[in-house]
Amino acid sequence: MKKIVCIKGPTASGKTALAVEIARRLNGEIVGADSMQIYKYMNIGTAKPMSDELCEIKHHMIDFVDPAEDYSAARYVEDAAQAVETVFQSGKLPILCGGTGLYIDSLLSGRDFAARPGNEELRRALNEKWDADGGTELYRELQSLDPDAANRVHPNDKKRVVRALEVVKVTGGTISKHNEKTQSNPARYDAVSIFLCFADREKLYARIDRRVDEMMALGLMDEVRSLLDMGISQNSTAMQSIGYKELVGALNGDGTVEEAVEKIKQSTRHYAKRQISWFKRDTNALHLEVDGGFDETVYSAMNFLKQNGIF
Repeated sequence: MKKIVCIKGPTASGKTALAVEIARRLNGEIVGADSMQIYKYMNIGTAKPMSDELCEIKHHMIDFVDPAEDYSAARYVEDAAQAVETVFQSGKLPILCGGTGLYIDSLLSGRDFAARPGNEELRRALNEKWDADGGTELYRELQSLDPDAANRVHPNDKKRVVRALEVVKVTGGTISKHNEKTQSNPARYDAVSIFLCFADREKLYARIDRRVDEMMALGLMDEVRSLLDMGISQNSTAMQSIGYKELVGALNGDGTVEEAVEKIKQSTRHYAKRQISWFKRDTNALHLEVDGGFDETVYSAMNFLKQNGIF
């Protein structure tokens, strides 16, 4: 089985910098695993790699989806698997890097999304019903038909609630049972994974706050205005991401820009907590505390990769 490197962790933990340094040393290319960096025109608020990083090290799975378009984990697996294969064919090392746990786990595992049939007419009807009542009734229905799936999704997660109900109604089986089956599939790759974490969580939160301030200074508000001027709906999946929805709210008169910035910081901290909870379950990954500084992080990461046969 082909070996790849995976760098994962919460937002603002330094994943991109580490991945770029590893790519420099080991002749690698980076395959993104971020559900927001896939979108075009959304550069500042998604913290895409800097232009010099993009020029020096080839990046895949970044900046290629229109913000008006929805993008699923199933599509990510298909596209990212092709990107990984392209890197292998070029004779280089694929380095998966990102903070979207569902994308990472779906790609590395043998999960088979194609085996989950759908029905566009039913999906449309479920979406219309959600829009009519805010999703309360559909979520209750999912709790009844597939309680395991309901426990794993947020009651406001329209896309996943609708998809889980669609699978039940089309197949008579639950999406949870399907996922259990595909978990026994062989993994796609032999991934050597590094999870970036912090011994002092407050250091991460301080980095998050600084990053948000930097985004505002770089022109995040102008980026949001530009997207709206392009006709991107404020209700689209892309514009519902942290940093964009709060500033759209401020533009619509829902509080001040300063209040929106504080909401962004708080929401990002909460998101980081969820990312940490997701990634720390991987006991095979190196749980690498990055409090000590970048040089120490690189040293520990390279030792781990060498011990696990990457070079």
